[in-house]
Amino acid sequence: MGEKVGFIGLGIMGAAMARNLLKAGFELGVWNRTAAKAEALGQEGATVAESPAALAAASDVVVICVSDTPDVEEVLLGAGGAAEGLRPGSLVVDCSTISPSQTRAFAVRLAEQGVSMLDAPVSGGSEGAARGTLSIMVGGEADQVERAMPILEAMGKSIIHVGPSGAGQMVKLVNQILVVNSMMAVGEAFLFAQAGGLDLEKTLQAVEGGAAGSWTLTNRGPQIIHRDWRPGFMIDLQEKDLRLILQAADEMGIPLPASALIFQLYRSLQTLGYGREGNHALIKALEHLSGVETGHADGE
Repeated sequence: MGEKVGFIGLGIMGAAMARNLLKAGFELGVWNRTAAKAEALGQEGATVAESPAALAAASDVVVICVSDTPDVEEVLLGAGGAAEGLRPGSLVVDCSTISPSQTRAFAVRLAEQGVSMLDAPVSGGSEGAARGTLSIMVGGEADQVERAMPILEAMGKSIIHVGPSGAGQMVKLVNQILVVNSMMAVGEAFLFAQAGGLDLEKTLQAVEGGAAGSWTLTNRGPQIIHRDWRPGFMIDLQEKDLRLILQAADEMGIPLPASALIFQLYRSLQTLGYGREGNHALIKALEHLSGVETGHADGE
């Protein structure tokens, strides 16, 4: 089916996204730093490559989904990185959430060897990755977006070309400002309800259908009530995204006071050892401040 796709980075999001490419019929190669995750997809029909360079040499389009800016730089431009195997005319689609300014620099570097790059960060959590319903915001040249569309449509539902190189990353950071501020609002509301002696399930039912309703409230509210901290998106990654937001805001010279506060609360949770819990565990920072514990563990 069309172009050969290589996929680098098989974490919570990447593995599900790669699996959806297989389901859509793409000829898929994979590489992951932890080889066992690649082998699992190998058993489902993917070809496991020995390095990012080898993967790129066997692919027309390389999709990357790793944690942070230095990780993208390593798998793309480091020793044995994809750039060593990329041919002129090939395409890199980076679905990671990384620095917009660094994204533009990577795109310029790849253009020197005749390779195009799209920044295509995703939103929708592990649920969206598994279901193939991610929102994907894409920066880059229109013709390359059109070329990548069958691949993006196998992984996501809402795919919007938002502008030139780096714009996808900027829109993803807009998304994350909205997410963390929503999470803070949900946390404060639930803490208030708990302290006031309300039934949290009934309170959630009463408010989620009105003007206060949101994806965060509907999807993460029940997890908070049941003290289920399994991650749709980990605190460690949410804190990283907030760091990118504040760095970009600093470059532009604009204040983001609420996002800066939430960054500090997530940082405090990391120091307490909660970094691998879901980002909805933000409420634990408010619990530590108030001495109030919200919800109930299942079985209580």
